[in-house]
Amino acid sequence: MPAAAVEYVAQQVKVPAEAWADYDWQSKAIQRHRGEIRAAYGFRANTQEDQERLAAWLATELCPMELSRDRLAAAVVARCRNDHIEPPAPGQVRRLVGKSVKDFEKRFCRSTLDRISHTTRSRLEDLIAGDDTERGTDGDGAVAGGGRSHFTELKTDPGTPGLESLLAEVNKLERVRRLELPADLFADVSEKLVDAWRARASKEYPANLERMIRHGG
Repeated sequence: MPAAAVEYVAQQVKVPAEAWADYDWQSKAIQRHRGEIRAAYGFRANTQEDQERLAAWLATELCPMELSRDRLAAAVVARCRNDHIEPPAPGQVRRLVGKSVKDFEKRFCRSTLDRISHTTRSRLEDLIAGDDTERGTDGDGAVAGGGRSHFTELKTDPGTPGLESLLAEVNKLERVRRLELPADLFADVSEKLVDAWRARASKEYPANLERMIRHGG
């Protein structure tokens, strides 16, 4: 606590500033003092039920729109103050935010998966599977890439403009179209969220994505 703030408040309540350093923050008296402070300002202590409601509120209302965990934590404190509830300790707030984000991501992934057909799911899995053929092309005419997954190929830079690079990009487009993803798959999802997941996926190695599929992640 800044010394200047302690001095200022000490003058307001007419208590020696040195009393701040002498206060026992681990004593039973602090519980009574906190209760008196809450009562004076019309607040109450937060409960486990309050934290569960906050977590549900974050997961359903804020996580779909806000990606910053710091801003989510600030929203928790603001919501508690608005509801006249003593906010959880900072460490508890961070854990609450982490749980809410995890719960939201699970629901988001599940709802997205439920919107696509089994055929499309299978094709998406094939997209990240390593191609172990040694031929120049596979049955669909796609470049095998010497063991690279098609997902890795989709992420490659087009390179120098020319006929070869143009045909490669056309091939990528055709491969994506064959997935038959619904046009409105993310119609009700914020662009910021879609951009964030796109960035996450682009940084992942296909092997990591395959591992997530095997473990239901």
